[in-house]
Amino acid sequence: MGKPTGFLEFERKESIGEAPLERIKHFNEFHTPLSRKEQEIQGARCMNCGVPFCQSGILIKGMVTGCPLNNLIPEWNDATYTGNWDEAYYRLHKTNPFPEFTGRVCPHPCEVGCTCNLNGDPINIKEKELSIIERAYERGLAKAEPPAIRTGKKVAVVGSGPSGLATAYYLNMRGHSVTVYERSDRPGGLLMYGIPNMKLEKTYIERKVNLMKEEGVVFQTSANVGVDVKAEQLKKEYDAIVLCCGASNPRDIKAPGRKSKGIYFAVDYLTAATKSLLNSNFADKKYIDAKGKNVMVIGGGDTGNDCVGTSIRLGCKSMLQLEMMPKLPDERQENNPWPEWPRICKTDYGQEESIAVFGKDPRVYQTTVKEFIANEKGEVCKAKLIKLESKFDKKAGRNIMVEVAGSEYEVPVDLVLIAAGFLGSQPYVTKAFGVATNERSNVKTEQGCYKTNIDKIFVAGDMHRGQSLVVWAIREGRDCARAVDESLMGYTNL
Repeated sequence: MGKPTGFLEFERKESIGEAPLERIKHFNEFHTPLSRKEQEIQGARCMNCGVPFCQSGILIKGMVTGCPLNNLIPEWNDATYTGNWDEAYYRLHKTNPFPEFTGRVCPHPCEVGCTCNLNGDPINIKEKELSIIERAYERGLAKAEPPAIRTGKKVAVVGSGPSGLATAYYLNMRGHSVTVYERSDRPGGLLMYGIPNMKLEKTYIERKVNLMKEEGVVFQTSANVGVDVKAEQLKKEYDAIVLCCGASNPRDIKAPGRKSKGIYFAVDYLTAATKSLLNSNFADKKYIDAKGKNVMVIGGGDTGNDCVGTSIRLGCKSMLQLEMMPKLPDERQENNPWPEWPRICKTDYGQEESIAVFGKDPRVYQTTVKEFIANEKGEVCKAKLIKLESKFDKKAGRNIMVEVAGSEYEVPVDLVLIAAGFLGSQPYVTKAFGVATNERSNVKTEQGCYKTNIDKIFVAGDMHRGQSLVVWAIREGRDCARAVDESLMGYTNL
């Protein structure tokens, strides 16, 4: 273990973020990492608990606590504390092929499960993970490792998000010949275009993809399977096909005036902004401009927050973020004990920036859109909002949010971004392969399995489990690769 009394002697320390009014001037990552010595001290706080919930990855009341990848966290905490950073990398890489991604964008349920979180601050696991992998790159430890032997089996992976990349990584490592099909112009899927650059700079995705190419993985971009590339063609050419297309059907808002100009899905807004940034630093003007506009974001999750941060960087005039549900408490309640996921209100980077720029938190709770109002040009100019309250519905057997009569009011709006979540996989892909789907439009498999109802076709990631975390997508890809390997070889050593 790190140091027996480390959690008593040392306080949790985190990297310092650039001030909000400064970081909104650019689209780069904005945290300064802790020094090597400070990271080693943070490793001393780990107690190597008898039951390390940090690496458990279990569901409690439907929410995860601990790492879904079962990362060997106490081991690499101890290794960094003793200065053995190379060993820390080897232990980290044993379970996680993409710590450069999870160290940046994962909400880190491992820290939720940390025993120190019971009566104090958890171990700084997220930053430790990132520092280990970045140092491994600096020292040349994180490098291409092509398989020594090829099996002669060919596998197609459709989609290059976190689950697709993980599936491709493990199957290629096993010796199968893997081709990844991506409909966008760059690999990465959600990582590339669904997460803004200030959370995950795209050079890190390109760095990892280039290593995978050196290891033998082939990437076919601008290849929309089901449209440009026919499903039957892939079935004939490959021994197995893995669908990793994500849960990419955005949930819409059904309100009068929805067809007005200036209303977009969040994923389209974020994709256009990142693509324009990467292609021309916004010089091509091929993005949805928020400059000088009253922006309203519908949805209080991570995607909604990313829309807030992006709009502020693009110079919006005002910001409003709607959340249907009540505001969560600022501190844990007695009915939400450790190691459950803490149901508390958190202020993310976008909201911090909105507070700094406009002087107030952009979030308005228990509120939804009653109607969108357009001007004579058909452009949205106002939104009629209505307050909501929670009431028990006997038919549903649970509390539901209902409108409060007479609570309507109007706000000026020039740009609306819908970040209300996703409903499942897109039907043109599932229909092309003939795979069965469930009531949530996710691809159906037997419990705990990844093989679909169609021979040779497997599924992983959000397309399988529904909208979830990047770390869950990686876990799905890892487990699916094992299932594919066993199907192809009759056994597996993954």
